[in-house]
Amino acid sequence: MLTQFEQYAVTSMMGAGDTPPRANGTLCFASEWERSAFGVALALARDGHFEWEDFRRNLIAAIGDWERAQTPHTPDWNYYEQWLAALEATMLQHGLTTPEELAARTGAAA
Repeated sequence: MLTQFEQYAVTSMMGAGDTPPRANGTLCFASEWERSAFGVALALARDGHFEWEDFRRNLIAAIGDWERAQTPHTPDWNYYEQWLAALEATMLQHGLTTPEELAARTGAAA
């Protein structure tokens, strides 16, 4: 069950190019990191670290960047890779992390 803010966030994206993947009306996550990235973005916005619309604009930009970078060798589409790129950009813009901290954490996760 979605919280009130989660419902707001998801419905604010409905019908737009940045709409989260769904199956039978529920959100779809192929792996746990996708669910985690989704939850972190919602929690940070809900707790006032950034405005949801700031994240949403970064998500639209990340999707557009991916679309423009299409080549015959481009990896398959993964919505949550764009979500993660938008989350990282938003966190950097709002001073929630530094490029060095982000690189260290993403390097450790890999």
